[in-house]
Amino acid sequence: MSRENVEAHMRAFEAANRRDVGAILEELDPEVEWHPTMQALLGGEATVYRGHEGIRAMFRDFYDAFAEIHVDLSEFRDKGDRTVAIGRLRTRGRESGALTESPWASVVEYKHGKAIRVRTFLDPKEALEAAGLQE
Repeated sequence: MSRENVEAHMRAFEAANRRDVGAILEELDPEVEWHPTMQALLGGEATVYRGHEGIRAMFRDFYDAFAEIHVDLSEFRDKGDRTVAIGRLRTRGRESGALTESPWASVVEYKHGKAIRVRTFLDPKEALEAAGLQE
């Protein structure tokens, strides 16, 4: 099932780049937990979003704050029920117009073909450690 998980991980973040929240939700379990790193860019505290309604609210928050959010994924690691994607995050503030670029990574855990937990990081090393992988 792990190759399918990598493909689902790719589909979800391609949909995020298109701002297609419906397509993202198709890859997520209805009880998913999402631990985003974006609050660090906004200077806020860590927040966990739960369930499809929580994910919709998270993306509304992101789209309110950022005119542009794009993740370029350059590498995937497969650990069966967990996948890791590594790349770069680019954002442009909606009000300020400020452009930021940062290393970025995500760890996604799967059960029965759906993501049950998503964690994103601004440091790929932290993501690899969280997934139990070495660099």
